[in-house]
Parts: sequence; structure tokens; C-alpha cells
Amino acid sequence: MTDTPPTTGLHHVTNICTDMERTRAFYEDVLGWHTVKRTQNYDDPGTLHYYFSSTPAGEPGTTVTYFEYPESRGQPGPGASHHFAIGTEDEDTLREWREHLLSHDVRVSELTDRTYFTSIYFTDPDGLVFEIATRGPGFGVDEETPGATEIDPFDDGD
Repeated sequence: MTDTPPTTGLHHVTNICTDMERTRAFYEDVLGWHTVKRTQNYDDPGTLHYYFSSTPAGEPGTTVTYFEYPESRGQPGPGASHHFAIGTEDEDTLREWREHLLSHDVRVSELTDRTYFTSIYFTDPDGLVFEIATRGPGFGVDEETPGATEIDPFDDGD
């Protein structure tokens, strides 16, 4: 093994949205997160760059940022994020989240057993897929046949 310098973990994730106000409303009103910084993209001055956090102080590891590009529309593929997951303690809280999202007219999947955790899936206003996953049972659990079950969490049987 090489001598790799240590990291402290995930710092933040940056995404792209087409409407910052709509994205802000989603994070604040639906997810209950905090807008902790409003600035512009240092590499593209004039482009909005907002920081949303699950905590009021916006510590590293709790923050998602967005650049606003109103004319952008992309498709998932190489070099793009498929989804990102936020955590919750247990299945009871996950069920509460599902009901909360439904009450805000967010299309959300049923609870899905992912072997290592249970999760739900939904999308933001621009179609970015979110997952809320339980803490356990954890990655120490082994599947009987890894990858044998393909699940489409948005397949409602129609």
C-alpha cells in the first residue's frame, strides 16, 4: 500500500440547478435544511453559488452546494452524479420522511431493502435523484448472491 495522506471524509458535494430560488425552497421548505452561504462561482463570476446544510453552521460533511445554470439540462452518464444519499437513524424515521415528502407533493419510492440499509428515493426539482438511507445494518452484512436483485425504486408496477 502506498503512503496516502489522510483525508477527513466527504467535505461537500456541488450540483447544478436551473433555478436557484426553486432549489432553495426545496432544501429549506421540503428538506428543512439551511441556506448557509450565498455567493458566486469563483471560476465563473456572475453564476450563483449557494450552500445548503443540514446544520445551521454548515460544517464540512453536512453541506451541498449548487451552481445555477438556467439553460442547462443534462442526462446522467459518465462524469455525472447518479444520486446522493443522506442518512437517517432507522426505518421508523425513514417512514416519517416518506410521509413528509408525500405531504409536500414529492414523488417518493416505497421503502427499499438494500441489504446494508433501507432507503427511499425521490428527486429534486431538476430531477437529481436523492436517497435517504438508514444507518444499519451496515456494510458488514453480506448478500447471499451480490448484485442478484435488480430493483427500480421508481417502478410502481404500471
